[in-house]
Amino acid sequence: MTGELLDATTRPDPQSDPQSGPDAGGWTGALRRGIFDKMPPEQLLPDTQPSYVASWIYVFGVLTLTAFLTVVGTGTVLALKGAAWWHVSGTGHFVNSLHLWSVELFMTFMSIHLIAKFFMAAWRGKRVMTWITGVIALGCSAFTALTGYLIQQNFDSQWIATQAKDGLNSIGVGAYFNTMDFGQMLIWHVALLPLVVSVIVVWHIVLVRRRGVVPPLPLPGAPAADAPEVHA
Repeated sequence: MTGELLDATTRPDPQSDPQSGPDAGGWTGALRRGIFDKMPPEQLLPDTQPSYVASWIYVFGVLTLTAFLTVVGTGTVLALKGAAWWHVSGTGHFVNSLHLWSVELFMTFMSIHLIAKFFMAAWRGKRVMTWITGVIALGCSAFTALTGYLIQQNFDSQWIATQAKDGLNSIGVGAYFNTMDFGQMLIWHVALLPLVVSVIVVWHIVLVRRRGVVPPLPLPGAPAADAPEVHA
């Protein structure tokens, strides 16, 4: 019957129906198969992890992500309420403080995470792009934090803007990135840079899920062994 949903007993057999074979579905089918081939659901949302993940050194990646989500949440509230809201509202001042504290924790956890992974040689096992995206995320986050300091609308932000202006002018980019232009810095901080950081963070997490977390370095002379899995 037209419009009737197919159940498990009425679905065509992929072996007998050419329209459900490897080339079925056009570009959407090809895209779906490509995604599931490279990122099976059991990898994207695993329910087990290697036993070595129980070590405290693996905690800082999750702490970084938690702090990042807090940064995005508090920043969204500040953006919706307006750039000057927190100056005239006790609630706004508290939300702004949460935003600042979460940024400081975010940068701290990310730095520790990066240093730890450096000494663990986290680029091993075809994880080079995972390492690269992590480093880029740290650099973009630092640049985003700079624009955040520039839109505080106080003497602190004015001093930072004048000092940053001289440095940027010395390398010839001051005409394109003017730290004295509040409107430009606001757009960079609220709209452009958070989008860039979010895309890189999501890309980084997908790569971690695809390649897995990097195992500890083996002891000298000992072969690397697969650790048993434990429930996450």
